[in-house]
Amino acid sequence: MKRLFWLGVGVVAGVALSRKAAETARQATPAGLASNLGEAVRELAGAVGSFGAEVRAGMSEREQELHDMVEERSGVTPPSAVGRHAAARRPVRRARRAEG
Repeated sequence: MKRLFWLGVGVVAGVALSRKAAETARQATPAGLASNLGEAVRELAGAVGSFGAEVRAGMSEREQELHDMVEERSGVTPPSAVGRHAAARRPVRRARRAEG
């Protein structure tokens, strides 16, 4: 009975090691390396995107704090950030030259 148990343990260990070796060999191929690199780039892009979103949220929060502070200390309501940014994005119209 002991021999049958150890035979079963050996078979299970052999199958597990064989699968692990096959997976490791697949990852060492150019296709496997490209797959790993693609996943890493996607993960990095997601991290950079979330960092940017957090920075923008922090900037907006700080800008609001500064607006509140200016209003509290001076009693003057500062122009809204939306108005300033919208004016900056407005296209500049150029005068046409008179042909002549």
